[in-house]
Amino acid sequence: MITRDNWRTRMESDMRLGDLRPRTIEGYLLATRLFIERVDKEPEKLTEEDVRGYFLHLRDDKHQAPSSINIAICALRFFFNHTLERDFEVFNLLRVHRTRVLPVVLSRAEVLRLLGVVRHPVRRMLLTTIYALGLRIGEGLHLEISNIDSGRNMVWIRDGKGGRDRRVPLPKPLLLKLRHYWKCDRPQSVSPLLFVSAEGGPIHDTTVQKTFKAAQEEAELPRRATVHTLRHYVPF
Repeated sequence: MITRDNWRTRMESDMRLGDLRPRTIEGYLLATRLFIERVDKEPEKLTEEDVRGYFLHLRDDKHQAPSSINIAICALRFFFNHTLERDFEVFNLLRVHRTRVLPVVLSRAEVLRLLGVVRHPVRRMLLTTIYALGLRIGEGLHLEISNIDSGRNMVWIRDGKGGRDRRVPLPKPLLLKLRHYWKCDRPQSVSPLLFVSAEGGPIHDTTVQKTFKAAQEEAELPRRATVHTLRHYVPF
């Protein structure tokens, strides 16, 4: 029997059986918890009307982004279909229409100005690498020394979006910067990661986002720019 005490453990194990990504599992668990807290019922007593009412509530909440509603739909569909083993017709009805907008694209001068105000050498080199290679933030943080193929001027991106590997060209200017970083700026660490914290461990993505935001404000860049924005222009 699924209860408020064990639903999380059961749903998490179901998602692990389905080989869902860790970030997906985390997002689904949060969305399901918010639903259960809002409805305030034992899982076994949840009805289709509860689901309908919850999503109408999300639609009326002006602070809810379409992406957040979409995660809630996917999470609750999984929860009801697989964990509670119920097939509600309402999940065939739920849709999210997202307005497509052009991404913010920074000019080369703007990126150079932003990187120029990042004083922490490891984070500056990380953001430079994300920019030069067109990486997602997680791909940059998980980049390992062995992924750099200087002989072929290539970088191997392992386990990227969708669990796929790919390779990207390694610009010569970036290679020279990485060699200098390796000799002079990288903290001593046995970690295979290219970018590590002062303690030698992995860097949290929140740290990078905060660094970018502070640099963005100091460099007076567009407010909508994010670390992901750096993917939209290759400088070399």
